[in-house]
Amino acid sequence: MKLVVQRVKNAKVDIDNKTVGSIDKGFLVLLGVTHTDTKEVADYLVKKLCNLRVFEDENGKMNLSIKDVNGKLLIVSQFTLYADCTGGNRPSFINAAKPDMANELYEYFCDKCKTTGIEVQKGIFGADMKVSLLNDGPVTIILDK
Repeated sequence: MKLVVQRVKNAKVDIDNKTVGSIDKGFLVLLGVTHTDTKEVADYLVKKLCNLRVFEDENGKMNLSIKDVNGKLLIVSQFTLYADCTGGNRPSFINAAKPDMANELYEYFCDKCKTTGIEVQKGIFGADMKVSLLNDGPVTIILDK
């Protein structure tokens, strides 16, 4: 499982010109699933994400978690995180999990994040989504396992 985590002032996901998920301060999370991922991998990354200390404290140091700042999560599935471009210029996506498995783990991941008390918004798995964001910093971190 691979996460691209962007600290944002705001972010939203539109499908067919309709907003399906939006947040103010928090993380936009792009989530990719590969064949070997499990619920245990998702659990590990949920814990890592929800405790990641990249928000500034009163001294301007990145020392606070999303929970500490009452931030929100916008989680978007993105199989292209497992693109393999080593063989040419057209990416191969054979390392991305099949849709049924990927969707199951995506939904599991979102549900586990909700159990931490953080508000979770999300996109729609497999849809043609338009993602807009105002990156804060910018701060972008890749988490994987």
